[in-house]
Amino acid sequence: MFEYILFDLDGTLTDPKLGITSSVQYALRALGIEEPSLDRLEPFIGPPLADSFREFYGLEGERLATAIDKYRERFATQGIFENEIYPGIPQMLADLKAKDKLLAIASSKPTLFVEQILEHFEIRKYFDHVVGSNMDGTRGTKEEVVEETLRQMLTVEMTPAQKRDAVAMVGDRKFDIEGARAHGITSVGVLFGYAPEGELEEAGADYIVNSVRSLQVLLTLLT
Repeated sequence: MFEYILFDLDGTLTDPKLGITSSVQYALRALGIEEPSLDRLEPFIGPPLADSFREFYGLEGERLATAIDKYRERFATQGIFENEIYPGIPQMLADLKAKDKLLAIASSKPTLFVEQILEHFEIRKYFDHVVGSNMDGTRGTKEEVVEETLRQMLTVEMTPAQKRDAVAMVGDRKFDIEGARAHGITSVGVLFGYAPEGELEEAGADYIVNSVRSLQVLLTLLT
C-alpha cells in the first residue's frame, strides 16, 4: 500500500521535551517572563515556534522576533542535543528501507536543525528527503512543509485515490494530521508524543497507534 512515508520529527521519532522547553524558558526569561514549569511549555512541541509564542504569550513584532532569536541561541548550541530517540525507531526505519520504501522528514523545525538531529542519532541515512521550515520564517506551517515534501518525493502523476493509497504522513499532533488531509494523503497519529487527549481523533487521523511497536506493525502491514 504505502510506498512513500513522511515522518514528523519532534514527538514522533524523538522526545525533544527538555531541549525545546528549556530553550523556550530561556527565551521568555530574556523578555522578563518567568515560567518555572517546563511541563507548562509542552504545547510548544509540534507547532511552528512563532505561532506558539503568539498564542501562549501574546508576543508580536520585535518581542516575537527577540523570543525566536533567543530560543535559537540556546537551542542551536545546547537544546538540540537535549533529546532522545524513541526506542525501536532505528529498527523500524531500517525495516521500512529494506522494503524499498521512500522515507522523508516533514517537520516544522528549521531544516538546519533537523539535519543535525538526524545525524546525531545516526538515522539520516534512512531518509530520501528532509524538509523543514526555513530560518527566515517561511514555509512555516505543516501544510506548506508537507506540500514541499510531496513535491520532492512524488515524481509520477497520481489520481487522488492513488495518492491516498500510496502516501502516508506519521505525526503526533493535529498539525500533522491537518497537513496530511490538506494534501489528500493518509494520516497516522501516534499517541506516545505530545498531543492532548482526543486531539488526534478530533483532527480526523485515519489511523492511531499507541507505541512504536504498534506503528511498525501498522506500517509493515500496510506496506
